[in-house]
Amino acid sequence: MKLKKLSAVLLSLAMAASMAGCGSQGGDSAAGTGGAAETAEGAEGAGGAQEEGASAASGDAYRVCFVARASADTFAAWLTSEMKAAAAGYDNIELTCVSGEADDNTENGLLEDCITKEYDLVIVQSNNNAAQAPYVQQLTDAGIPVITTNPTTHQDDLDGSGDNSVLAGTGTVDADPIAQAQVGAERAVKEVPENANVVVLRGPSGNFHAEKRREAWDTYFFSQRADVNILYEDYANWNSDEALTLMEAWIQSGTHVDAIISMNDNMAAGAIEAIRQNPDYVNADGTTSFLAYGVDGTAQGCLLIKEGLLTCTALQSASDLAKKNMEYASKVLNGEMTITDVNDYVDAPEINADNVDEYIQIYVDNGEISADQLSE
Repeated sequence: MKLKKLSAVLLSLAMAASMAGCGSQGGDSAAGTGGAAETAEGAEGAGGAQEEGASAASGDAYRVCFVARASADTFAAWLTSEMKAAAAGYDNIELTCVSGEADDNTENGLLEDCITKEYDLVIVQSNNNAAQAPYVQQLTDAGIPVITTNPTTHQDDLDGSGDNSVLAGTGTVDADPIAQAQVGAERAVKEVPENANVVVLRGPSGNFHAEKRREAWDTYFFSQRADVNILYEDYANWNSDEALTLMEAWIQSGTHVDAIISMNDNMAAGAIEAIRQNPDYVNADGTTSFLAYGVDGTAQGCLLIKEGLLTCTALQSASDLAKKNMEYASKVLNGEMTITDVNDYVDAPEINADNVDEYIQIYVDNGEISADQLSE
């Protein structure tokens, strides 16, 4: 199987993973379907989204809910899968996953539902920080410990005070979005040709990681490369399909796009898909006449680097995030630390053509990429 085909297969697998259930207690899980599976009791979650693989709490197990932003988002799907795997290592924790499906009203309803169902702890991956902040506050007011992750919810998200400290009464496990985007931006300063035309794909408006990654590109690239022209810039909301549609429209102008600057790998993949068969961008020998930069270091992104279509990405390890979230959840629930002491961040190493094989091997080892598929 060629890498191009494998990349498409991997995207399908990521989507399938997002549809997998996330109920876990001591390694036992029940399959669900991407925010639309019934609980053991058959009850719907708030906002029209239903719980994935939830089951009634047994014995003295603590009930933890992970509220993901969207099942169609490949990173959120990866994080959900890794949360499930990490939770399996804790006999006294029962994890339930739900998805806000990239809709603020849906996610806010799910957060309210966590209060109604009296979870012992809630882990929140916001779609829009400001939109979710009041509901995160409701959880803390109800006495439910909250860890916000990918991204952190800040005090400013709640009250507009300009205070970028973690929201009062909560903890966080996250990555630094400035550092993540800086990886590609500093490389692009040297690589992007003079007077280049670039396009910029942004994550959801109001999302902390989306806004800070874009800010980093201004700081570390555009401020230093006044010659570069932003041909087009728009929101693709972390979504590959939206990015593909935008890129298809942008190339119709006939002006060559020299570089794709994307705030995540998934949108970069969509934009690349729009031009991978275009001889103006991909030569017959597989070499390219464009550069592309992403963030997340997903398996899909790594395969695109291996194929020569993505220039670089910065790893945001969903595995590390999940392990840290579950470790701190366990410590808080067991009284070993307070929720406000939870404040940890994962690193953002660069992945490029020189080291991508190391990361692909990690995905082979954890089952996301088949060794047999790679060798075909």
